[in-house]
Amino acid sequence: MKISRKTVLHDAFRAGIVLKGIDGVVETLGGAMVWLLTPDSAARIVRALFRHELAEDPKDFLVNHLLWTSRHLAASRWFAAAFLLTHGIAKIGLVMALWFNRLWAYPLMIAVLGGFAVYQTARFAETHSVMLGLLTLFDLAIIGLTWREYREQRALRAGQGGTPSV
Repeated sequence: MKISRKTVLHDAFRAGIVLKGIDGVVETLGGAMVWLLTPDSAARIVRALFRHELAEDPKDFLVNHLLWTSRHLAASRWFAAAFLLTHGIAKIGLVMALWFNRLWAYPLMIAVLGGFAVYQTARFAETHSVMLGLLTLFDLAIIGLTWREYREQRALRAGQGGTPSV
């Protein structure tokens, strides 16, 4: 059985938006936690979650980075909460609209991810964060897949005169 390129790209688009949806849920939960937790309580939660890791390696980079971030959250707490909540909710809404083939959501997703990519690129230039670079590349791939899927959906609707079901 031969799988067409069209099917592979459609499946990649679907998988990509599912990952963006999961990312949106994580960002929304993270934003709510940042909003509700004080820096001290956040640090206590990080220590409790990673106590075994800290017992094995008190200098663990990731855990110590999380502890440092939780302690220094106070300076940008409200911005971080608003940033995470708005990004998360926007991604969840757009992913749901894309999943149900709402044509208006395709260009909006491209614009939103494009905005994120511009911001992330500027931050990458300052921080040189590998994760931020990878996230930006992922966003650019999703933009390309979304553009391709948008053209496909428009062509289907023009040819059928209705809304296709997927």
